[in-house]
Amino acid sequence: MAVAAPALATIGEIARRLSVPTHRVEYIIASRGIRPTSRAGNARVFSEADVKFIASELRRIDAEREGIE
Repeated sequence: MAVAAPALATIGEIARRLSVPTHRVEYIIASRGIRPTSRAGNARVFSEADVKFIASELRRIDAEREGIE
């Protein structure tokens, strides 16, 4: 019986899925202290839960910006 491997996303994949530049994803990862789930060669990979957290933080930042301006 085959076991499915968990889906892991690189920073580029996260940026593509969320339709944002990679530097915004990098900022969230660095400023929130998000650690990669694993590595694939030199690439850091993140879990689906991390992707959801990054997306929520980007929405929060965007909402704060809209409220300030």
